Amino acid sequence: MKKNVYLYRVSSWLKHQLTARNTGGHGVHSPYLFEWVRMVMSDKNTYYVWDEIEELRQEMLKDTRELEFVDYGSGKLKGENGERRRVCDIARGSLARRKDAQLLARLVGWLGRPLLTSPSRGGIGDEASEDRKGLTIVELGTSLGVTTAYLAAMDSRNKVLTYEGCPAVAEVARANWEKLGLSNIACVVGEITVDSLQLAVDRLSGIDVAFIDANHTYEATLTYFNALASRVHEKSVVVVDDIHYNEDMEKAWKAICADERVTTTMDLYRMGLVFFDKHYWRKHYKMRI
Repeated sequence: MKKNVYLYRVSSWLKHQLTARNTGGHGVHSPYLFEWVRMVMSDKNTYYVWDEIEELRQEMLKDTRELEFVDYGSGKLKGENGERRRVCDIARGSLARRKDAQLLARLVGWLGRPLLTSPSRGGIGDEASEDRKGLTIVELGTSLGVTTAYLAAMDSRNKVLTYEGCPAVAEVARANWEKLGLSNIACVVGEITVDSLQLAVDRLSGIDVAFIDANHTYEATLTYFNALASRVHEKSVVVVDDIHYNEDMEKAWKAICADERVTTTMDLYRMGLVFFDKHYWRKHYKMRI
């Protein structure tokens, strides 16, 4: 890592620690977002399937198989396209932390619950639960499929569309999902272009959750966000990973926060959450987790 990049990250982390808050929800004006802080951010419960996913993560961290490496500019994995890289090295460089992946899983679980009580679905109870269609989730940046597994495993009725640039890495991810018995994931392999992404999201009835963890540049991140934001609804959440990873990502995050479609954002340092409900106050929160 270059010295100036290292200093930038240290500086951004210290700044966040000095300015962020962790109040357990106090000071969050929207009741809906207050519940998010209390029921998702502050939740310490675990789910049985998480142990299986973490066992798989440990396998990836010990896996010495070599794959032909292809990367479309994320900057997270050192190396040149065409060279061979070990699975364990890819895992160390690209997998989301357990804490962050499990936060995303809790988010998916939390967003799924209101569907059970929707008046259009006949109220609460087993009948409403059976009528539920699940969430539509889009992930940009599959890597070895660990975070994807967290997103998909919370409910088999959820549908996950994920994008991975490297064919060899995508094959490992698919094998991982098969081990976990996850059949609700569709993986698109290849570079994420403006046209291909827009075409794919236009085919969706809507997007409930999106997770952006792909090309870590200003232009690419805003391109991804704009395509995804064209298909969101008021209860959708877009999560942007590594928002303080470099100056480009910091700039992209600030542009997203200023977007007129966005009402509320939460900066958790490693990731940022974007909300679109017009009933929320237009406010930017910095929080520690």
